[in-house]
Amino acid sequence: MYYDFSSCTLCPHNCHADRTSGVGFCGEEHKLRAAKAYLHMWEEPCLSGDRGSGTVFFSGCVLKCKFCQNYKISSENFGKEISEHHLGEIFLDLQNCGAHNINLVSPTQFIPQIINALDLIKPQLKIPVVYNTGGYEKPETLKLLDGYIDIYLPDFKYYDNSLAMKYSSVPDYLEICTSAISEMLHQVGKPIYDNNNILQKGVIIRHLTLPTHRFDSVRVLEEIKSRFGTQDIILSLMSQYTPDFYLQNREYVRYKNLERKLTAFEYNSVLGEAVKLGFSGYFQHRDSANSAFTPDF
Repeated sequence: MYYDFSSCTLCPHNCHADRTSGVGFCGEEHKLRAAKAYLHMWEEPCLSGDRGSGTVFFSGCVLKCKFCQNYKISSENFGKEISEHHLGEIFLDLQNCGAHNINLVSPTQFIPQIINALDLIKPQLKIPVVYNTGGYEKPETLKLLDGYIDIYLPDFKYYDNSLAMKYSSVPDYLEICTSAISEMLHQVGKPIYDNNNILQKGVIIRHLTLPTHRFDSVRVLEEIKSRFGTQDIILSLMSQYTPDFYLQNREYVRYKNLERKLTAFEYNSVLGEAVKLGFSGYFQHRDSANSAFTPDF
């Protein structure tokens, strides 16, 4: 597909940047760039299975979360330029290595090029494609992906927009995220698994509980149930927050609560609410709050 990058409006920032001669809010020009591609064994079990999720990390991001564990690519824009043809080859190489799926991480800023790469290999690609996002997406842009994406994997980071502004510099996260997930559900519908319990279609909503913000996490869970129910989505409740990356990034204003891990009480209280609300899905062990589980870029 053709997209005019001279006035980019792919993401909700609608920055209208001329990405043919500079960068957008995402920090990226129009040239396709990626930081890493490999078989990722630490995604949700229905994605990683026993062979791994074929994960491609794209450079840049439409969110600038102060606690991002992938800050080297999201904030420092680490990566290298590749062609659409090469990206298609990467997808096929991952499939040939046994990947259960192709997992596109932070792909929003390169949606047109990703669509072109998928078009180039459409007859050869036999595994599902996962769209792995922070949840800050325009439904109009997501519509471009209808028929290309089998599994949506959005974060639902905040209920309170003041927290979204404080930690991710966006004033309207709740409204944008819920509209985006509605479009995702419209496209792919209820979860469908193969005979090995590997997800083939559906929406997994991730939520990471942050230190001192368990009440906001409960509001997120209540909002998910109210808007989307508990049967049409899979919940992935995460406890993996680690301050290592936050403390390494010296440019950020310091928030005391982000300088420690989540406590057992904080996570268990949110987990208890998830069970009470009737969610099924995946709930992380607290030992996942370890930088050893983060990809090395």
